[in-house]
Amino acid sequence: MLKAVRYFGWPLLVGILVALLFIQQFPEWVGLPSHDVEVRQTPNNRRSQSVGPASYANAVNLASPAVANLYTTKYVNKPALPLFEDPQFKKFFGDNLPRQRRMESSLGSAVIMSSEGYLLTNNHVTAGADQIVVALKDGRETLARVIGSDPETDLAVLKIDLDNMPAITLGRSDNIRIGDVTLAIGNPFGVGQTVTMGIISATGRNQLGLNTYEDFIQTDAAINPGNSGGALVDADGNLVGINTAIFSKSGGSQGIGFAIPVKLALEVMQAIIEHGQVIRGWLGIEVQPLTPELAESFGLEGRPGIVVAGIYRDGPAQRAGLQPGDLIMNIDGEPAGDGRRSMNQVARTKPGDKIRIEILRNGKPMDLTAEVGVRPPASIRTDENQ
Repeated sequence: MLKAVRYFGWPLLVGILVALLFIQQFPEWVGLPSHDVEVRQTPNNRRSQSVGPASYANAVNLASPAVANLYTTKYVNKPALPLFEDPQFKKFFGDNLPRQRRMESSLGSAVIMSSEGYLLTNNHVTAGADQIVVALKDGRETLARVIGSDPETDLAVLKIDLDNMPAITLGRSDNIRIGDVTLAIGNPFGVGQTVTMGIISATGRNQLGLNTYEDFIQTDAAINPGNSGGALVDADGNLVGINTAIFSKSGGSQGIGFAIPVKLALEVMQAIIEHGQVIRGWLGIEVQPLTPELAESFGLEGRPGIVVAGIYRDGPAQRAGLQPGDLIMNIDGEPAGDGRRSMNQVARTKPGDKIRIEILRNGKPMDLTAEVGVRPPASIRTDENQ
């Protein structure tokens, strides 16, 4: 018996070990679950569909001639001595203290939109300027005049008179996707025309507190001071946005820049050229979102709506019978679930047109009809947001 064990023991042990090894490597052979994780791999013969070019020189060569540098100057009256600003001096001498007229200058960028010499830039670049010098990439310089501006979107239209103007090619800002390559062209810090590259980080950014009407493209292409009013172009050199602002704690680019979509910018430019201003519809109400707490108090959990927080005196909304505390459910058949979206809807309505407003007042549904008015300039509006 002992001899049999010695004779068959080692082969049996080796067999058991080999069997265990195979079970560990191929558990499915004996009905056990596999330890492998199923993953999807790209076949070796499939090439990437999103391989970018090795250079964006063609896009830059197409777009950069249509991006101009702006040099603005304005004259301001300042006290001859800082001491003259002391309230005690003003108490005795009033405003008759000596003052000096000084010139302040700033830098920016602009985009040549047409061969007729119309340029788009930011309103904050040209606001209050007494003189605007436009410097083209080909070395030509000339003075520009302001055709009109729209502080609500922070856009301004300039006009220059030169021959053979290089106009930029327009892209489709409503077709851009997060991850698309973008190039920011402008005049940062006054060093001359500069190009930075990034991607689209987000679209439709709003509630940033920059403008009244916000629909920003967010990009990580560096947009530094002086880039404002410059071009944001796609990888083919087509304009998709007007560079406007950066989010920064230090004053330099931190990878969060904002541009106005070219679709909105073009609409504003055409309105300014045709009418001298952007004519928008207006109701004259201040609204606030329907928070979960307010929805619960109204008994409207899960339903859209915006609350009328204030009424502009003698405005279209007051004449239509709207009151503070009313809950707006629909405007012309569109659900009123977002105050900014509803504001933009009203703004796009032609003044004089009538719109139907569905509201809840003290829990009772009501239908009102309002005649849309003309949105007053921002300088004389005090109480309304819409």
